[in-house]
Amino acid sequence: MSTRGGEAALPKRRATLSDVAARAGVSRALVSIVIRDAPGASAATRERVMRAADELGYRPDVRAQMLARSRSKLIGTVFGMSGTFHFDVLDGLYTAAADRGYELILSALTQSRDENRAVESLQDFRFDALIMLGPATPKPVLAGKVPLVVVGWHVDDPDVDVVRTSDADGMTMAVEHLVQRGHRRIVHVDGGEGAVADSRRDGFLAAMRTQGLADESRVLSGGLTQLEGYTAARTLLDDPELPTAVVAFNDEVAVSILEAFMHAGYRVPQDISIIGWDNSAVSKLPHIRLTTVAQDPRRMAKLAIDRAITRVEGARIDEREQVLEPILMVRATTGPARS
Repeated sequence: MSTRGGEAALPKRRATLSDVAARAGVSRALVSIVIRDAPGASAATRERVMRAADELGYRPDVRAQMLARSRSKLIGTVFGMSGTFHFDVLDGLYTAAADRGYELILSALTQSRDENRAVESLQDFRFDALIMLGPATPKPVLAGKVPLVVVGWHVDDPDVDVVRTSDADGMTMAVEHLVQRGHRRIVHVDGGEGAVADSRRDGFLAAMRTQGLADESRVLSGGLTQLEGYTAARTLLDDPELPTAVVAFNDEVAVSILEAFMHAGYRVPQDISIIGWDNSAVSKLPHIRLTTVAQDPRRMAKLAIDRAITRVEGARIDEREQVLEPILMVRATTGPARS
């Protein structure tokens, strides 16, 4: 080891991005852009940064780059616990993720556990991307911070990818089906608050206007659960002007309305027609056979997983929103309007 003045010579310190930034007179972030050959720096700036890097003998830290590029192969998933549709999507997410070599980390929403708490509990896992099945809010909390896909509702934020079924088309199909069978007094029992409820409510009102039935349309506050469906049904039964048809927010609400009317002595569909939404398992039970607007939870799940991984891999995406067409499954709960 060479010495000077009786002291051992210290090894030369490795030049850092901050050193290059100081020498070139630019920000550290701009140096990172140039070193990674990413878009966002002019030709003159690139030349100045590279010259400073050469003068300082800067070399990228390969180990740090490899660490930064390493992936957890985990996808965080926030989901609601009301209704069966989310559970059908979850099953599809597990399958689609496994096919791509990924695992899911789940966090549930409950009445006492909101979006912030649900997301916070996931962040210790260093997930690569986040999929949200709820809550249906216009601004998810991690938008722009991680690759984020929402399933089921529209989000304006350009940092959020969307996989959803067209609520407008689904409502158009449901209303047209009823009008073709002579129905005019049609009620929509909505999903309460939230982006999906708003979208289906707007779709119903637009479909009724298109059919020239704006004055006949009625929206009744409902919710997501069977109990909320039953409460809405009791309100309808107490009204002296009974509708001839109901379009419910989801199948759980629709089945509760069906059962409440039947217990009150009405016949379905002879006295009232009922349409649900989701084509869930309960809608297919032989003693129910509910007419319903069908979504495809497995296809939605696969699209969501593929989109999340595409974002993680940094591939180009032209359209951030993927909208699927629903199908009206006509079964035993709709028929001609009563006289």
